[in-house]
Amino acid sequence: MTYSLPPAERARLRELAQRQAEIAALPIMRQRKEMWTAMNDARPGARPPFVIETWTFDRDFMPAEIFQCQTDYGRRLENEFLRAIRHHEILNDDHVCPETLDMCWHVCVDEFGVEIKTESVRDAQGINTGYHFDCPIKDLNDGFDMVKPSAFEVDREGTAEEKRFLEETFGDILPVVIRSGTFGNNNLTQRLMRLMSMETFYMAMYDCPDKLHALMGLLRDNSLRMSRWAEAEGLLVANNGNQTTCGSCFNFTTLLPSPEPGRVKLSEMWGVMDSQESVGVSPELFHEFVFPYYKDLAELFGLVYWGCCEPADPIWDLSLSQLPHLKAVSISRWANQAKMAEVLAGKGIVYSRKPNPNLLGVDVELNEEAWAAEIRNTLEVTAGKDIPVELVVRDVYTMHGNLGKPRRAVEIAQREIDRFFPPR
Repeated sequence: MTYSLPPAERARLRELAQRQAEIAALPIMRQRKEMWTAMNDARPGARPPFVIETWTFDRDFMPAEIFQCQTDYGRRLENEFLRAIRHHEILNDDHVCPETLDMCWHVCVDEFGVEIKTESVRDAQGINTGYHFDCPIKDLNDGFDMVKPSAFEVDREGTAEEKRFLEETFGDILPVVIRSGTFGNNNLTQRLMRLMSMETFYMAMYDCPDKLHALMGLLRDNSLRMSRWAEAEGLLVANNGNQTTCGSCFNFTTLLPSPEPGRVKLSEMWGVMDSQESVGVSPELFHEFVFPYYKDLAELFGLVYWGCCEPADPIWDLSLSQLPHLKAVSISRWANQAKMAEVLAGKGIVYSRKPNPNLLGVDVELNEEAWAAEIRNTLEVTAGKDIPVELVVRDVYTMHGNLGKPRRAVEIAQREIDRFFPPR
């Protein structure tokens, strides 16, 4: 692929890159880095960071009228710059504005060796909101021979070509850095839902348990193989800084080394995994059919973030408490906050609280008292228990065109945090 930008788009994007660089250099960004680091390092008295994830309400946060670029590549870069800028100028939460221009390795993955058709559904505003997989496995009793081990390759030449273009265009403003995750998809039951429906998954535990174990083993092996391939190929890039695990949970920490590029090991990386799709089964069934395969994957990493929307408390005692290298646990709105505060007390594991998104997304106007109580409740439940806490708002799908609402939500959250962690 040949990379280019029309002169007007190049000028526009350089202006945005300059603005991002200016924001990234502000003293508050250094303070936020220190706050995230102290929290992830579980230092006593660390202040909880608070962020709102915006991509789910882009209809409000990134409306079409703010864009000027017409080419696909220019629009993609414009979106990246504008989001970083607007996080600071509109929300002013604890996002740390990137001081680099990040790109990814060009990696091609054939995960299953079988096409999985996907049907998307748009809402009244034309935004993709729902989707449905045409899963190839209708009955696991019939086997899964069509599912093949994943295949993958890296396009080093294509990656280098994009990096050269970005450096020539923006390198005097922002350093261009290739980033990576750990490769390999560690959310095994999420991948399983592309192959079979949830009903088929649940019934297979009773109808054909041996075949379900075999399929879970294949998915685990796919992830293990790809992660180890990326490590051997030198594709891993340290993710102990301004990178994220689950959504907008930032990775700043001194607990992982900062090795030289190209020599990073999986054991020096944050990994992330969840199993929302198994929320409807008992802790015993989760422990039998799901947990062993996640445990094998967790062994790879230096630090592990667990969870998304599923409650952690039902599976804590039997399973999660045994997950290797566990460093952070998602505490969703369906979790028993009090129980999780008790079991995490003094362990140095991050209490990654996800406040109720309905309080921001359902009503046109913000119920300030209810929102303050939501934040305050988490701070009260965890107070005095020696638990590092972060508050990350996710899954808000509309702000009803009112961006003053999330800005006010940030102000109220910071006010409540100040009550428990007075500014120095």
